[in-house]
Amino acid sequence: MDAPKDVLLGSSSTIVAIRSSIDQVAETEATVLLLGETGTGKEIIARSIHSRSRRASASFIAANCGGMTPGLAASDSFGHELGSFTGAMRRRIGRFEAAHKGTLLLDEIGELPLELQPLLLRVLEENAIERVGGDLFPIDVRIIAATNQSLPSAVQAGKFRADLFYRLNVFPISVPPLRSRRDDIPELAQHFLGHFAQIHRRDVVRITGRNLQSLMRYDWPGNIRELRNVIERAVIISRGAELEVDPARLTAVTEIPGQKESGRTWAAQEKARILVALRAAEGRIYGPGGAAHRLGLRPTTLYGKMRKHGITKNPTDWQ
Repeated sequence: MDAPKDVLLGSSSTIVAIRSSIDQVAETEATVLLLGETGTGKEIIARSIHSRSRRASASFIAANCGGMTPGLAASDSFGHELGSFTGAMRRRIGRFEAAHKGTLLLDEIGELPLELQPLLLRVLEENAIERVGGDLFPIDVRIIAATNQSLPSAVQAGKFRADLFYRLNVFPISVPPLRSRRDDIPELAQHFLGHFAQIHRRDVVRITGRNLQSLMRYDWPGNIRELRNVIERAVIISRGAELEVDPARLTAVTEIPGQKESGRTWAAQEKARILVALRAAEGRIYGPGGAAHRLGLRPTTLYGKMRKHGITKNPTDWQ
C-alpha cells in the first residue's frame, strides 16, 4: 500500500523539524514558500499543510509555473469569458477559481514569467481575480509556492519581482536534499519496496545489507523521486525475496555533506547534478536509466534546465 499523498516519511531531525513547521502554519492563512531541490517532496509538504488546515474539505490544486507562457497562462490561471478572444467558445474556470476556499500550489514559482508576476501579486494583495474578458471578483484561496531556485538571486538578476518575493516569503520552509538526511533512506526505500512489490506482483520483501549500503552511499541528485524510480526498477528485476539494486543505476560520486556545497550557488549545484546524471546515462535523456529518469524530471523540464545552464547533448559539455 502506498502512503497517502500528504504523509511525509522519515524520522531524521530535519524531517521532525519540518513536521513541526507544518503543525505551526497549517491552521493559519499564511502564505508558505517551500524551498528545496527538485524531487525532495515539496508537493507532499504542501498537501500536508492543506490536509491539516481549515480548507481540507475544499480542493487542492497544483500548477507548474515552469511551463507557463504569457499568452496562455492568464487563461489557464484566471479563466476566460465566452468570446473574450478568438477560440473562446465557452467560459473557462481557471486554476485560482477552481481552488476557491482551498489551496493552490504554485510549483517552480521562480520560473513564472515576469509578465505574469504582477497578476499574481494582485491576487495576493486584493484577494481578487479577473477572468480574461471579465470583471474583477473576490477569491478565497491560500497560496503555497515552491521553488528549487534562490529567489533573492533572481530578484537581484531582475528575473523576479522583489515585492512578489516579500509577499510569498511569509513562512518559508527549507526542504533538505536526500543526501543530507541519509538516515531516512532505509525507511523510504522499504516503503517504496512494499508499494511496488504489490503493484508489480513481486515477492521481494527486504533489502540486503550490501544493497542498502549502496543506497546509503549514493549522492541522489534526483532526491526522493530518483530513489523511488531506482527501487521500482529494482523490484521489477529482482527474483526472490531480496531486492537487487543495479549498480549501473548508482554511479554518482558522493561528496561529504556540506564539504563543498556551502560555497556553491543553487544554480551551480543544479548544473552539477545534471552533469552527473548525463555522465551516468551516457548522454541519454529518455527512458529508464536516462538522465531525466535519474533526476526525477520530465524530459522537457530537463531540456529547459540544460538550456538555462548552457549544457548541450554534445559529450564535450558533460564528460
